[in-house]
Amino acid sequence: MRDIQLHNTLSGKVESFVPQKAGEVRMYTCGPTVYDYAHIGNFRTFVFQDILRRFLKLRAFKLMHVMNLTDVDDRIITNAATAGVGIREYTEKFVQAFSADCRALSVESPEHWIRATDHIDDMVALIQKLQKNTYTYPSEGSIYYRIAKFKDYGKLSKIDLSGIQVGARVDNDRYEKESARDFALWKAPKPGEHFWETAIGIGRPGWHIECSAMAMKYLGETLDIHTGGIDLAFPHHENEIAQSEAATGKKFVRYWLHAEHLLVEGEKMSKSLGNFFTLRDLFAKGYKPSALRFALASVPYRRQLNFTFDGLQQATSSVERLRNFAARLKQEKFPAGKQRGFAERIAKAADDFDAGLSDDLNTAQALAAIFDFLRDMNIAMDKGEFRQGDVAGAQKLLTDFDTVFAVLEDNDGEKLKALGYATGTDGVDDSEIEKLVAERQAARQRRDFAASDRIRKELGERGIILEDIKDGSVRWKRK
Repeated sequence: MRDIQLHNTLSGKVESFVPQKAGEVRMYTCGPTVYDYAHIGNFRTFVFQDILRRFLKLRAFKLMHVMNLTDVDDRIITNAATAGVGIREYTEKFVQAFSADCRALSVESPEHWIRATDHIDDMVALIQKLQKNTYTYPSEGSIYYRIAKFKDYGKLSKIDLSGIQVGARVDNDRYEKESARDFALWKAPKPGEHFWETAIGIGRPGWHIECSAMAMKYLGETLDIHTGGIDLAFPHHENEIAQSEAATGKKFVRYWLHAEHLLVEGEKMSKSLGNFFTLRDLFAKGYKPSALRFALASVPYRRQLNFTFDGLQQATSSVERLRNFAARLKQEKFPAGKQRGFAERIAKAADDFDAGLSDDLNTAQALAAIFDFLRDMNIAMDKGEFRQGDVAGAQKLLTDFDTVFAVLEDNDGEKLKALGYATGTDGVDDSEIEKLVAERQAARQRRDFAASDRIRKELGERGIILEDIKDGSVRWKRK
């Protein structure tokens, strides 16, 4: 079997993936900061790491995967104080929402979901190691990391440190990329802020120390893979390396993988531009979780993804094609035997699929292999050339495909209802749909195709899919 090739941000090269222990992968994913609902840009990264996770499992690796939930930072503390509630109470709503969003998009749960506030003692212990190794200094009740002492600082992001002012400090969790300064490991509380009483004083952890402490607690001092969005490479991941390696003297992560940004209709996503979307926003418009997952996964993770509603509609059609083919395999009766050359065609599609994912998770190439196969097999079925003996092989290929992409099960509506989402079909009763369908049928009969298309579009916008049958009748279903 071919090697898996992954682009390592640390080396800047595509490398063969070889874990520390054969057959096992220790992987850490930077999860969300739970001060609000996660948006589709966040989920571009989480779907990418899920594709990686699922492909590794398909290749029979045993996963030890950890994802953190950052439930203490400046925004959370400010928002919780404004709301007059504790940190845990404030963040719980968004923790539960993120969990539901992951289930809606079929993002598998890691072996460990971990919350920062459950690991304060681990962070304190790591800071004490750094103090012992003389990488820290105190100032006004806070503890800072002295980056000038770590000679390899910048090796991940390749940032030029020549302009850094030695001893300048940045205390904010949300500083800009050019602010590469000594960063806070432990932050003294401001009046009215939540704090912990610890062996290093009262206060709370800085953002960067959280991930280092939690990753090493569950995965050991050296990780196989660390994933995140490209915006985290500097300063967050750079700082993780500095504090982890200064504490242990060992390489922190062997393979760093970063997903590129998501744009919306060619522009950076922003609330001020009105192009900022959470999953709830899209589901309320009637879009399916499977279509959104497909759209987010369809572009290789190291390329920018331009999210468009046309693209989301195309993803909906692609998922329908996959499900229709799976239904044909299951429901239709084909002539007995096997068609000459079809076993080889199935094997080629499987090999091309694996080749795409093995090439640094080239999802576009992997999907092309599957859709080329669907085209060939649908043509063969229509010509009566497909045989019953080829069904099992084709179904095995689809099973392997869906092990990674997870879009074949036709359960979008039931899933959203079970998870409590508002959807585009809420409030549309069956009698209203039947009336519009009848009006469309009447328009078709009088050859008023403009009216027919208008009604079909209206129903589509309300989450209703029409299927025209050969006998002239029509079936409808909710998205």
